[in-house]
Amino acid sequence: MIPNKIKRIWNKNFNKSNWHNLRSIYPISGVFGLDRGVPIDRYYIEEFLIQNKKYIKGKVLEIAENAYCKKFDSGVTSFEILHVDDSNKKATIIGDLTKKETLPSNQIDCFVCTQTLNFIYNVSDAVIGIHHLLKPGGIVLATLAGISHISRYDMNRWGDYWRFTSLSAKRTFSDVFGKENVEVNNYGNVLSAIAFLEGIAVHELSKEELDYKDNDYQMLITIVAKKV
Repeated sequence: MIPNKIKRIWNKNFNKSNWHNLRSIYPISGVFGLDRGVPIDRYYIEEFLIQNKKYIKGKVLEIAENAYCKKFDSGVTSFEILHVDDSNKKATIIGDLTKKETLPSNQIDCFVCTQTLNFIYNVSDAVIGIHHLLKPGGIVLATLAGISHISRYDMNRWGDYWRFTSLSAKRTFSDVFGKENVEVNNYGNVLSAIAFLEGIAVHELSKEELDYKDNDYQMLITIVAKKV
């Protein structure tokens, strides 16, 4: 205890934080850094998809659009788009992830489901819906927000409900897919998390700063789950 007490005294008096321009109750950008460049979570999402692009083949599915499946195409034969109603004219499948009876069964080889489950209150039902959509042997590549500010756009429309950890993601998907069929990882560190909360963009950090991984600062959670 004595060394810790001495360390606290030292830090308080001689190792004071230098806040620079971060000592503000307002973020640098309130829109995730979109007005400055590429948001940091998108860097991590694309790193995850690059590492797992081998699965993006056959009949693939995204929600609302198909940008990632097209960008990381590794042999796609059919691009499908899921939307909850017919307001999206690009949608090829109309259905609600939380109501599997509205979804086709055993149809999809790969479901790229990025930053979606945070905005679904009945998240366990949505994972059941994902499992229902996949063919046997099918893969879901999912990303979830860990450390993030509220998405006001989503909050005001359908809700922004959850922030995940690697543990909660593992348990939620394992309950449906089986523990042995679920691989969970995470991205982020204290610097990238603070930068994301402030709305600082990707180009304002170095690759080394972005790529350093600290399991105690999980900015983005990733899941690779296989239906058997």
